[in-house]
Amino acid sequence: MTDKLINLQSGIPVILITGCNGQVGWELQRSASHLGKVVAMDRQGMDLSDNENIRAVIRDIKPDVIINAAAYTAVDKAEEESELAYQINSVAPGVMAEEASSLGALLVHYSTDYVFNGASSKPYSETDKPDPQNIYGASKLAGELAIQESGCDYLIFRTSWVFASRGQNFLLSMLRLASERKELSIVSDQTGAPTSARLIADVTSNVVWQALNERNNKRFKSDLFHLVSSGSTSWHGFAEEIFQTVRSGIINRELVIKDVLPIKTEDYPTPATRPIFSHLQTDKLAKAYSIYLPEWSVQVGLCLRELND
Repeated sequence: MTDKLINLQSGIPVILITGCNGQVGWELQRSASHLGKVVAMDRQGMDLSDNENIRAVIRDIKPDVIINAAAYTAVDKAEEESELAYQINSVAPGVMAEEASSLGALLVHYSTDYVFNGASSKPYSETDKPDPQNIYGASKLAGELAIQESGCDYLIFRTSWVFASRGQNFLLSMLRLASERKELSIVSDQTGAPTSARLIADVTSNVVWQALNERNNKRFKSDLFHLVSSGSTSWHGFAEEIFQTVRSGIINRELVIKDVLPIKTEDYPTPATRPIFSHLQTDKLAKAYSIYLPEWSVQVGLCLRELND
């Protein structure tokens, strides 16, 4: 790796954000704007299925920070498109890491709670052994390892159950279905922490700012952290919270839904196996960067308010 360091006193860092039209990438364009010059790339600007294109774009921009918010996130479809899932979630981040190492840049990357098997009875820590049960989780874990083995400076954040006021996610799907159907059956035995894309982006930008200063003072240490909201719930509990919050008048939306029925995972079979339990410990991140992570339900309310804007 080169000895290049970002001098925050005399220079303006260049921040390359990939996946800028995705949930987290979209929010990062706002939250990271104070860090330096943001260059946002969608899949047309950087094709993660083309390794040479990835290298060419990074070498042309010469970023000081790469925040990789692009990913293959179609969990069930990944079972059929494993090669593409691995390319985007593993090979491409590895290529970015190699280029970051050559430039002396910091690479920020997102992973998932699905790297764990869900058999634990207590929240997973960063040191717990991963054991993914589907292609999506396995491809994301492979991406983590590729980055860690590259020699670049990195920050990896594992997130879970991401939702936002745009894109495709559980919250928006529930709002749509609840306006069309009087009854819904939602899985109640899978539990985790719904986490808003805005929270992920805000925390990322906060940590990156601190990391830039640490690198400038030669105190930075690459690491992996869990970044999720506080608390946990089931998909059924998540849906109930969404509907209850809407009915409180926080958003101008009419719902026809009357009953939200809890069902077991076995009653709703999917191509990809999902972990039953995917709570993640966040003490490490909170301590390392003085981060407060609010309850997931608070983020639901904030996200729903955005839909009225």
